[in-house]
Amino acid sequence: MAIKDITLGQYFPGESAIHRLDPRTKILGTLVFLVSLFLVKSFIGFAVAACFLACLIMISKVPFKFMMRGLKPILFLIIFTMLINLFMTTGTTIAKLGPLTVTYEGLYRATFMALRLILLIFGSSLLTLVTKPITLTDGMERLLSPMNVVGLPSHELAMMMTIALRFIPTLLEETDKIMKAQTARGADFESGNIVKRAKGLIPLLVPLFVSAFRIAADLAMAMESRCYRGGEGRTRMNGMAFCKADLVASIILIAYLSLTIYLKITL
Repeated sequence: MAIKDITLGQYFPGESAIHRLDPRTKILGTLVFLVSLFLVKSFIGFAVAACFLACLIMISKVPFKFMMRGLKPILFLIIFTMLINLFMTTGTTIAKLGPLTVTYEGLYRATFMALRLILLIFGSSLLTLVTKPITLTDGMERLLSPMNVVGLPSHELAMMMTIALRFIPTLLEETDKIMKAQTARGADFESGNIVKRAKGLIPLLVPLFVSAFRIAADLAMAMESRCYRGGEGRTRMNGMAFCKADLVASIILIAYLSLTIYLKITL
């Protein structure tokens, strides 16, 4: 798995209308889209969600091939989920493969779950692709700021979530480097059954943990050297303000969510 296959946590530079939206609008929009996927109960609903997401991707000008790369790391999960639903769901029999039975209901549920997972990955990846990490942190902090009343440290929480997203591709790149180094020394990660392959990944854990702690220590030292002391009393060079584009985007989101709820009730 190469670093280019990881889209979650990466930023794709651009000047599209979606790139210029307020980060709070994009975060809330992503939440609305993810919630809508769990409200959908029919393939018509998924078709509406897919068309809506496709329009957003075209407006953002993020290459669709780049988005497709994000499916590679979870392709095994998608296939595994489909097989579980395909063979473990009772109902009208379509075919028999030895002791396994394929049912109409199982095929329906397997396709349903696969579509949901794919759209979930695309929707969540688009948020990080069109939003700079520092802007994403500010947006999360503003959205969580009302929780300061009950003692929730919104700035620290937003910072942790953004750092976690940002370092997903970094840690995966480090894993790729360690695997290549061990392969060059004779390690085998490809042959054997799935159990043997899983055991072969155990030697990766120690150097990966060491690398992760080293990266965390370097980040902490860099933040301290720049006098970072949390969110108390911090100011920002660039403020955030909703504009007409955010109002239009909000109206579109409300219309999309309303249509999803309507389809859920009527279909």
